Amino acid sequence: MATKNPIVTSIISGSPTITSEKLIGSENYLSWSTSMELWFMGQGYEDHLVTPEDAIPDVDKVQWKKIDAQLCSVLWQSVDPKILHHLRAYKTCFKFWTRAKGLYTNDIQRFYKVVSDIVHVRQQDMDLSTYIGRIASLKEEFLTLMPFTNGAEVQQIQIDKFFMVLTLISLRPDLESVRDQILASPSVPSLDDVFARLLRLSCTQTSSTDGPSDSSVLASQTNSRGGCSGNQGRGQRPQCTYCNKLGHTRDHCYQLHGRPPRTTHIAQLSDPLLSRPDSAASSMSQSITLTGSDYDAYLRYQAATSAFVASVAQTGNVSVCFSQSPSLGPWILNSGASDHISSNKHLFSSITTTSVLPTVTLANDSQTMAKGIGLAHPLPSLPLHSVLYAPECPFNLISISKITRTLNCSITFSDKFLILHDKSTRKTIGIGRESQGLYHLTSPSSPAACISTDAPLLIHSCLGHPSLSKFQKLVPRFSTLSSLACESCQLGKHTRVSFPKRLNNQAKSPFELVHTDVWGPCRTASTLGFQYFVTFIDDYSRCTWLFLMKNRAELFSIFQKFYTEIQTQFNVSIRVLRSDNAREYFSTPFTSFMSQHGILHQSSCAHTPQQNGIAERKN
Repeated sequence: MATKNPIVTSIISGSPTITSEKLIGSENYLSWSTSMELWFMGQGYEDHLVTPEDAIPDVDKVQWKKIDAQLCSVLWQSVDPKILHHLRAYKTCFKFWTRAKGLYTNDIQRFYKVVSDIVHVRQQDMDLSTYIGRIASLKEEFLTLMPFTNGAEVQQIQIDKFFMVLTLISLRPDLESVRDQILASPSVPSLDDVFARLLRLSCTQTSSTDGPSDSSVLASQTNSRGGCSGNQGRGQRPQCTYCNKLGHTRDHCYQLHGRPPRTTHIAQLSDPLLSRPDSAASSMSQSITLTGSDYDAYLRYQAATSAFVASVAQTGNVSVCFSQSPSLGPWILNSGASDHISSNKHLFSSITTTSVLPTVTLANDSQTMAKGIGLAHPLPSLPLHSVLYAPECPFNLISISKITRTLNCSITFSDKFLILHDKSTRKTIGIGRESQGLYHLTSPSSPAACISTDAPLLIHSCLGHPSLSKFQKLVPRFSTLSSLACESCQLGKHTRVSFPKRLNNQAKSPFELVHTDVWGPCRTASTLGFQYFVTFIDDYSRCTWLFLMKNRAELFSIFQKFYTEIQTQFNVSIRVLRSDNAREYFSTPFTSFMSQHGILHQSSCAHTPQQNGIAERKN
């Protein structure tokens, strides 16, 4: 023992750096602890890490403590100052080492991190030598946490542990809280326990449907481009199982499949009869071929469909309203068009067919003959004269040069909108919106068309349920109305009779009357899976016993334990148990147990929790 002291003294005096890596937490505890063990073994003091001070003989204890203090100061220097305050209170190597191991080692968390790194390791920008070194490092860490074994039982435990971690790694992002609770458990759960817990969660989750229900009060149909439908929310962002990034799935992962070639399109139509390319427009040309029957069907669909909203304000044959919502119209403003062109004959207010009509050159350099010329009104204040009717043209185009010249207007463009101004009156005569790189003229909102019956109750409800006198002043045509039988007004003015105060009938002795109630389920379970608790309150002393439960079925076994505890500790039996009407209190085993021990069961009336107020207020 004495021969080691000069070595330590010389080392300490030189302010040694026993490892270049300081302990910063659980993420580098494995490499730090390995370096520390090697240094202690090299100095011959590895026994200081595993031997407590009490195990040292009294003869050598003074010298041992001196050396141990010097070694402990070296341990302090190897820890990052940010976490040293957690370990500063431990002034022996054994206590310091044991405490650090307890704080920063969790086998299941370390194993989860190693397996997750193995599953998601990719070479990407690393050179080949770095990538191979990374694989070798992961292999070493994996074998450290899961060493080879000869016993079949131990091998089965390791296999279950490995697949349990794989299950947690592949969980959806909305189950991260469950995964964190399992990883933070003080004991490693078995694979069957994890499966059972996840299956219980899946039973409580409700799946959302895309289609509207039959009882929907609002029906909506629109040909607007982009956006979301009325019954669909954004939801959770998808996560790729290959690169572990958010925003896409494995089927569309560029790292796995490569980036797709860029394609071009002139515009994306929102009509379902046309395909919707995913890539943006580019300089590359690509033609779209439609058969004659497909194109005729598209024209019929475009003429027949329009955005509308139908709403029913109140059940019964009282009022039905129809209004048209603002949406992207069929007209597109085009700076490259020399004339207004439309392929939909139904958009014309008037059309004439002559023998002298110009030839229309389309964007793909193909030519087609115009079939007519006429007048169109994309907006009530925006007449378009000399619009060419060309069925072969796939779009309805407004020539910017022609409209600014004929209507004496100016057009202001922004990244999302365009506005048409009359130069003479400075009034806005039209508004457009950008979508997929094209500026569409926005269709106007048509005034609501209502069919309504002269129902005073409906008008009374719309005005906020005023009194009869105020209602007659607001709507003079109902001045002769003698009464207004509004059920909502009558119910709103009703008051509940106050519950009678409790009489002076408190129990005269302990456990003469016990109140109980079950609370739960909690939205988030505890780390051990508890979601409920039950309370037992002595009416005489107001002393409360609280027991945690994973499910309500545990109530009977808990009450048996509570009854036994009261008999053993206080040498008295429970006489009366007061609860609500929860079905657990009326189960056959519970009722039989109370009958055998002569316990009276008092239950509150339905929808009257005040009768069990002692337990309800305690919860």
